Amino acid sequence: MIRDFDVAVIGGSLGGVQAARAACGQGMRVYLCEETDWIGGQLTSQAVPPDEHRWIESQGATQTYLSYRKKVRDAYLADPEASTLLRSQTVFCPGNSWVSRVAHAPSLAHQLLTESLAPYVKNGLLTIALNTRCVEAEVRDDRVMAAITEDASGNREKITARLFLDATDTGELLPLTGTEYRIGAESREETGEPRAAEHADPGDQQPITWVAALELSRDPEPMRKPDRYEEFLKTRKLDSYLLAWKQGGAGGQRFAMFDHTPGAVDLGLWSYRRIQYAPYYRDGRPDITLLNWPQNDYPLGNIVDDPQAQEHLEGARELTRCCVYWLRQQGYPVQLRGDVLGTEDGLAKAPYIRESRRIVARQTILEQEVAEATNSKPRIRPDSVGVGHYAIDVHHTTHTQTTFYAPAQPFEIPLHALIPIRMRNLLPACKNIGTTHVTGGCFRLHPVEWTIGEAAGYLAAFCIHHNLDPAEAADLYTADFQHLLCENGFQLHWHDLNP
Repeated sequence: MIRDFDVAVIGGSLGGVQAARAACGQGMRVYLCEETDWIGGQLTSQAVPPDEHRWIESQGATQTYLSYRKKVRDAYLADPEASTLLRSQTVFCPGNSWVSRVAHAPSLAHQLLTESLAPYVKNGLLTIALNTRCVEAEVRDDRVMAAITEDASGNREKITARLFLDATDTGELLPLTGTEYRIGAESREETGEPRAAEHADPGDQQPITWVAALELSRDPEPMRKPDRYEEFLKTRKLDSYLLAWKQGGAGGQRFAMFDHTPGAVDLGLWSYRRIQYAPYYRDGRPDITLLNWPQNDYPLGNIVDDPQAQEHLEGARELTRCCVYWLRQQGYPVQLRGDVLGTEDGLAKAPYIRESRRIVARQTILEQEVAEATNSKPRIRPDSVGVGHYAIDVHHTTHTQTTFYAPAQPFEIPLHALIPIRMRNLLPACKNIGTTHVTGGCFRLHPVEWTIGEAAGYLAAFCIHHNLDPAEAADLYTADFQHLLCENGFQLHWHDLNP
């Protein structure tokens, strides 16, 4: 069966959702497929609360992202059991966490994102195929002609479109279409980046993490000892054990379960990614936190371009189960809460992906262009399609165990980082733009991915309306495209960055 659309968005990541919504808003007929049964990627099926910057309450994202944050808070305020403590605030973190300013339940995120697409499904502009992935592609003359998708039952469809957007969290469409890409660590000789590796290593990737939802229960259900518990208990990461409060060896930190524990960092891991805070409710509901900690970053291999990818997927799930069991052995009566993740076992529907395949773009974003060490102020990009900010954050990589956390300046997202060097009708729509292994560490967060996806959706519509390829639009009509973005609530440059 052949189905024709204006725009095909392959992957229902957070960026993919925004790409589909933006293109539909411009009158495009859009196809969106997603491998799980939840759209939203890292915010929903991967169960990671938004990581944001300190200016987010007033600037530093698109208007649609800022509006989404307000809808999240409104949903919590509308809860009939919301306490006086919660209702007394207008700007608050629903989970009272310390990693996010608006940590909230993945189930609520999925609901709100689904509602944002519902009008386009109703009017026939948007077709959503869940539990569906792209398995093949047809390419001719540097153009994607069709994508072959397959659902969970093995049924296949041929999807044709004018523009194809890769919005998968691992850049799955890139190898299928022969699009040039990079993965893992580039060499210092290749990029000139101070923190780049001496030798390139595509297998030296950021780790995945399989998130789980936990509550502290008065009467937790019995838990069987995971099969690989003893193995993971003895697994080391640099100079420390994986399942241990002390992380990072001699120069590392000692973490603790709760805030203000003597001899440990001041803020505990329980409140780190908490999404439900008991004092915010009158009905006795407990705290709920999301287990995405140093202890369950999976260090033993990759799921991208790795022949043992399936083994590592299962290994990451097993490590998280072992981490939960380890917490039980430490005396903490944790209980898995699958209801907030849409699963029966309390683990997320998909692993959290920190590093994707990245297109070889017309412009590659380098460390020296965003790092505080080499920039006294934010760098202006004449072709900016949005702004963002986060530190350059690379977790212990899978081959060399390299890790760093370096301050970055607020940055702008260059349009040419979305343009492949060769392919004429394919665009990245999430964390697969032209970054490096290093700069991907600050371009992978929620508000930035949202902006990238939304910009890609508008760019696809702009190209179709004006009969242009994306490269032509970027080279010849940047100002016109930027005008379209500004009309639709984009911030292209930073302003008034005083604390």
